Amino acid sequence: MPARERLILALDVNDPVHALDIVDRFSEWVTTFKVGLELFTSGGFEMMRRTGEAVVETCLKENLPRPKIIAVTVLTSISQDEFKKQLGYQHGIRTQVKHLSAMAHRAGLDGVVASGHEVSAIKNSIGKGFLIITPAIRPSWSLPDDQKRTMTPKEALRNAAVPDYLVVGRAVLSQKDPQKAIELILLEILSS
Repeated sequence: MPARERLILALDVNDPVHALDIVDRFSEWVTTFKVGLELFTSGGFEMMRRTGEAVVETCLKENLPRPKIIAVTVLTSISQDEFKKQLGYQHGIRTQVKHLSAMAHRAGLDGVVASGHEVSAIKNSIGKGFLIITPAIRPSWSLPDDQKRTMTPKEALRNAAVPDYLVVGRAVLSQKDPQKAIELILLEILSS
């Protein structure tokens, strides 16, 4: 896979105009954009719809392939308890993730970032073809750090509804031998 297809540029801004400007400026080098929580909650459905339209328009104008546009649902560092007591939601995380995923799908986005614990709920409500990127993947030998809703690679791939991509970061980069950590994770995946 070419390097530009592996890079995801986060749109961690709260202004839709600024986000569209970032997409315009970087779509030649980046194929995938992640709509951050700030933008997702300040712009909502209309922001996502307009972002998708602007990306298509820019790609057609510049003769570029259309990048994937991915939205964030609920951060994996938030526990069910924090979600209800500190953030004030009356319903659970799974319900919120399904709602945000459905909204992103209706707006024409390509997928969402969601915990492995919500993958089956998203796939059951939306169906195939909608990408799910699962962060907070921690191998069995790694500490969860600040993440609350984690899964091991093996657990994520044994799920009835498997995510399309697994995101591993600190579980590799914080190790003394990151290459060995990747090899161990790949072994864990192969043994699932």
